[in-house]
Amino acid sequence: MNTDAPITEADATSTEAGATSTEAGATPLDRPDAPTAPGTTVSYVYALSRAGTALDTRAPQLTGLDDGALRTVTCGELSALVSSVPADAYSEEGMRARLEDLSELAAVARTHHAVIEAAYATTTVLPMRLATVYLDDARVRSMLHERRADFGELLTWLEGHVELGVKVYADPREAAAAPPDPAPATGSASAPVSPGRAYLQQRRAQRRHHRDAYRAAGAVAGAVPDRVSALARARVAHRPQQGDLASGPGENISNEAYLVPAERTGQFHQALTGLADDVPGVHVEITGPWAPYSFATPPTAGAGA
Repeated sequence: MNTDAPITEADATSTEAGATSTEAGATPLDRPDAPTAPGTTVSYVYALSRAGTALDTRAPQLTGLDDGALRTVTCGELSALVSSVPADAYSEEGMRARLEDLSELAAVARTHHAVIEAAYATTTVLPMRLATVYLDDARVRSMLHERRADFGELLTWLEGHVELGVKVYADPREAAAAPPDPAPATGSASAPVSPGRAYLQQRRAQRRHHRDAYRAAGAVAGAVPDRVSALARARVAHRPQQGDLASGPGENISNEAYLVPAERTGQFHQALTGLADDVPGVHVEITGPWAPYSFATPPTAGAGA
């Protein structure tokens, strides 16, 4: 099971945007008629899949948030992977408080994604957003019934595909440290340069390296879609990651996800091999394969790779 995805890749858009309360159609837990008594639990949904798959057998062997046992809630041809969690801790107010504690939020995200990755190893799944909660299993069944057509089509669309991430980084310091190209011979010795002029030349060179590194990184990022267009079914451009979310050297300037047939992941890597090898200060990172987190909503016009 690969658990490197939680904050660094798969759920970055959800956690950065603060989208952690409910999935579309989920019941907000701070409604006046929502249960708030101590010890009350609610249904936390991790992922959806086809009913009758190996996931039904696998679910009881998994452990979810707060060490809760996993189960499947089925309606027609769809199943939801669910566990019970404390209502107060996973209400909108409770999750808002967790957003202020990054270590606790990271722990929730790791468990959430570990469950999804374990399910994904068994069958095609549709990952749900972090903290998708419903008042009870009956509400989960109602959601599955109401959206059965959309979810069914989406699972068919994702069948046999994985998500691969491509990030491009710009590192001006590395670019500045790279040996310069040989200067052409002038035929005469250069005149001595004063310390003040040398300082100004150094500062101009630093600014040039900084600007050139970002321009080069932009050119590399722009070349990625063309190289993999024949291999990817869809592409999503995420916001570049910052701080702890950005694991590579320098600054993340491009953060894209691609939906790729599972059997073509090797070709995908090969297509991007050497893309930035001769560009000082530019790095390309390929992550995955993951469950298709970035493609858990139906594709829209223009989303195709």
